[in-house]
Amino acid sequence: MRILKKILWVIVALIALLTITMFVLGKQYHFETSMVMNAPIEKVYEQASSSKKFNEWNPWMDLDPNLKLTYSGTQGQPGDEYCWEGTEDVGQGCHVITALVPNQKIATKMMFKKPFESDATSDIVLTKEGNGTKVTWSMDCELDYPMNLMKLIMDSQMEDSYGKGLKKLKEIVEKQ
Repeated sequence: MRILKKILWVIVALIALLTITMFVLGKQYHFETSMVMNAPIEKVYEQASSSKKFNEWNPWMDLDPNLKLTYSGTQGQPGDEYCWEGTEDVGQGCHVITALVPNQKIATKMMFKKPFESDATSDIVLTKEGNGTKVTWSMDCELDYPMNLMKLIMDSQMEDSYGKGLKKLKEIVEKQ
């Protein structure tokens, strides 16, 4: 009986700790990472401001070789959109360019439908760095309780994904 009480107290303490952590973390999530590319800002902007060109270096395209993509809108203009449907690794959703500031910023919105519904915004900001271009890629979203506990592991996963994407973009824009 004594052991059961100790186990019960450990379970209660763990639930209390997770609940406190959940509220301390809050719902808002922000991630960003940057990389400098030895390429003119115009070349980087061209590669990042169109859904089709974005998908040449989009890190999630490699997760499902049979990914179904549907494009709509005018490439390289606000409203340029692609929707995807794939395996459980990539799920289903849409990605739309919401605003463009030539050679400075690409703003997008992602609407995830599967495996769970959520929305996120993502910006790619370009700044001149010497003879190259600094690319800062960010994402912002709101995670409901208790899903916000995923924030504890999301930064490393996001760094891996966004890092792969930026490395691939760097390879593309530095080719000459």
